[in-house]
This record gives sequence, structure tokens and C-alpha cells, in this order.
Amino acid sequence: MFVHELIRQGNPEDTAIYQENRAIRYGELITAVTNCRNYLYATGVRLGDRVAIYSRNCAEYICTYMAIASLGAIVVPVNFQLSMRETAFILKNAGIHHLITYKRLDLDAAINLHDYDGGVQQIDIKTCCQPSEAAPAPALPKDFRADEPCVIIYTSGTTGSPKGAVLSHRNLTSDAEMFSKVLHIGSADNVLCVLPMYHCFAWTCSVLNALFCGTAITILDSFTPKETIEVIRTKKISVIYVVPSICALLTKLARPEDLASIRYTIIGGTTLPLTIAKNYKAKFGVDIMEGYGLSEASPVVAVNPPERVKVGSIGPVLPGIIIRIAAADGTEVPDGESGELLIQGANVMHGYWKQPEATEEALRDGWLHTGDIARRDADGYLYIVDRLKDMIISMGENIYPREIEELVYAFPGIREAAVIGIEDRLRGQAGCCYYSVQGDDTVNVRALKKYLQQNLALYKIPREFRQIDELPKTSTSKIAKKELVKIYAAEKKQ
Repeated sequence: MFVHELIRQGNPEDTAIYQENRAIRYGELITAVTNCRNYLYATGVRLGDRVAIYSRNCAEYICTYMAIASLGAIVVPVNFQLSMRETAFILKNAGIHHLITYKRLDLDAAINLHDYDGGVQQIDIKTCCQPSEAAPAPALPKDFRADEPCVIIYTSGTTGSPKGAVLSHRNLTSDAEMFSKVLHIGSADNVLCVLPMYHCFAWTCSVLNALFCGTAITILDSFTPKETIEVIRTKKISVIYVVPSICALLTKLARPEDLASIRYTIIGGTTLPLTIAKNYKAKFGVDIMEGYGLSEASPVVAVNPPERVKVGSIGPVLPGIIIRIAAADGTEVPDGESGELLIQGANVMHGYWKQPEATEEALRDGWLHTGDIARRDADGYLYIVDRLKDMIISMGENIYPREIEELVYAFPGIREAAVIGIEDRLRGQAGCCYYSVQGDDTVNVRALKKYLQQNLALYKIPREFRQIDELPKTSTSKIAKKELVKIYAAEKKQ
């Protein structure tokens, strides 16, 4: 199955999308996608082109994504929270010449900084799906297969530059189908999409899985507690995909009757704290079903089934996915013991865009190496124990310290720098930057923050900055981040 065929799964007369005062039926969605397909072809989009979408959540996001896919072009979702520097890197790396956007971007300076060869045509997302006089676009070639690339998901890179995970039509539809075998939803349900659509968790679960099951999707362009609670109550939302911090805010601010329609609450992106799970269940009578995934796996790998939730676990793997839990030497460890989680399945990416070495490393020996340490219990439920990757997860967003550290190192007066993850009551985790200075130099922290804000998405900016005379080192002279974690904990107790 192709991704764009998912819009034909629902009854044409049933509602596909609710947004504000709009209700779009499945039949109307098909028409809108066809209009957008013709429009984009007329603007020059062709088979294999990479087309970026830079937008907040909206019905047009779904239309344009499906239209791009139906032309055999490749969607490149761009996080609208990124700085212009970060956005420009993605546009250049993917070779973007068509950018669908909800607001016009001043790309000239940023693109020139990256010596980008070619212009970028910006297309207003609101006009894409309107009726036009564009001639019908031709059908896909008969030899176009579901294993062709559909999307490139850019993830923050552990080495400083983002990597683009290439996912095929089969990857995405397989993951949506496998997920539907655990989470049983249908045309009577109403799925809330409040997490950003550029994020693969929101896209596969809130959009693709909902379309696969022929259910309705209610779209919010962002999370605000009051509006979200009101929409859940008035629209009788039955399925929500969120991050733990949202569950905590719902528990604090919503009444039990506000969430009375909720059947399933699924979280991903970061570990679910036990307290949040217990308080949510006590107030609303609904278990939070924790899951696990990564962009390279389209993304869902495991989730707690509604009939048996184990708090603290990410659940069993989805039907059709094979896993191994491997020791450092590659041998499989028995249940109860910890090792790296390795994955095989129709949902596993083809590789990283233009990065053969990184692809070979991630997919070595025919397995996707997640970089996460897990254990499995006797019932087949998985537990994430630790992360091999040097990564911080804040509000479901992956933050790689190396990317921040490289910028901090370039700031005048900085000698060494290291960013560690620290607990944050609202976001789950935040960053703390430890740094030392050159000789007698001084560093203005306010200026450092402003410099980082000009070059990074705001959610990546460390919450705290702490100067230290000398950063601790390992026996091989590497910065010992575990020691910094201990230093931070000791300082907090003082």
C-alpha cells in the first residue's frame, strides 16, 4: 500500500478531519488532495523530488503530504521551531527546490551561507489544496513500488549535523497497520492530533494510523491546556497521543468529566514517570499506555496493549517486528538481562540520506541498532534501562548535546564545554551547560544565550549555565559527563 492511498480507507461520507469550525469528510479530503496534486505538478514537482513542508498542524498539512507522496516525490517535514541556520542545512542537504510553508521565510541569507545551488520556490500551504485550473497530473509509473522513498525525517545528529532517515511508503503503512493490531480504533473514534505533525510519533499515530482505521482526526495547531481540555470535552475525543508533561497538566487542570470520553491515552518521546501515571489513572480512570519508537523505525516499535498495561514498561513489540537484546559482543542476552535493543521489520528505514557510513553503522548485520539499552521480562514486555546515545529528551524532542557543544566551543572565551541532561518538572529533561574559560577571559552568559538562540531551536537552549575551573576527565582525557552529573546533584543539595 502507498501512503497516499490511506485517505481512501474511510467511508467517503464519514468525517476525516475536524479543525476549529471545519469538518472535512473523507470524500472531500480525496478531492482536496487531488487539487493539491495537480497544483504541485503544475509548479514543477516531479517524481523523486524532495519537497519540504514547514508548517504548524493543519488540515492542509495532511493534504499536501498526501499530494506530494502521490506524485512519487519525497516529503521532507521541517521542524518550524528550528533556527534559520538549522532549516537551511536541511533544505540544502535534501536538495529542496519547493517549500510548502504557512509563512514566508527569509531564506536568502541563510541559503547563501550554505552555498546552496538553486533557488527555493515557496508555496503557501493554504492555497495548495484549493480548486485550481491546473491540468490533471499524470498517474504514477506502473513500476513505482511501495518500497520507494516517501519521506526523509531529519533527526538531530550525535556528531553535530542532522541525519535524514529515509522511510518508504511500505515502512510507514506497515507501521500504521502493525500498530492498529494492538490499538483497536474505528470510525466511531475521534483521535486528537496536538503534537506537531513534523514529528514522526504524531504523524504515524495521530494521522496515518487514524486514516488507516477510517476514523476522525481532530487537529490542534499547538498544545495549550485550556483549549486542549475544551476540545477533548466538546469533541468527545476518545484517543490522545501525548508526552508525559501534557498528562501531568491534564491531571492538574482538567476535571474527571472533561476527559470522560477518553478510551486510550498513549505516550511516547520520553520515559513516563510513575507518579504521573498513577495520578492520571486515579483521576480519570484511564491507564497511560507507554510506547517506544524512533524515527528510523517509522517510528513505533512497542506499546502497552490496552488490555494489560504495565506501568514502567514500553510494552511488547508490535506484531511483525523482530527484536534482539544484545550484549556488547553481539550475543543475545536472556530475559531479565540488559543489552542494546536491535530491531528488524518492514518498518525499518532504508538508511540515512547521503550518509552511507552512518547507514552501515546503524543497520549493521541486518539489524537496526537503536542505541538504547533494554531488558525483556518473562511476559515479553520491554523496559528501557539506559541510552547509549548522548541524548536529552525534552517535551518529546530529541536534543543531542554535541550539537549545542560545538556552538558553545565557538563562542569567544570558551575553553571547554559539556552539556548534560537534568530533570525538569514540566519538560521531563532540560540541558545544563558546564563550561570553562580561556585564561583570564570572562564569558557573558546573557550574550552566550542570545548567540545560541540565533543558531538553535529554543527548546535546545540549556536551562542552566555553570562555569567550572576544569571539566572532569576520564583516563583517556575525555570529558567525564557522569562526573558532571554527580557534581550537579551535589550542587543542588547545597
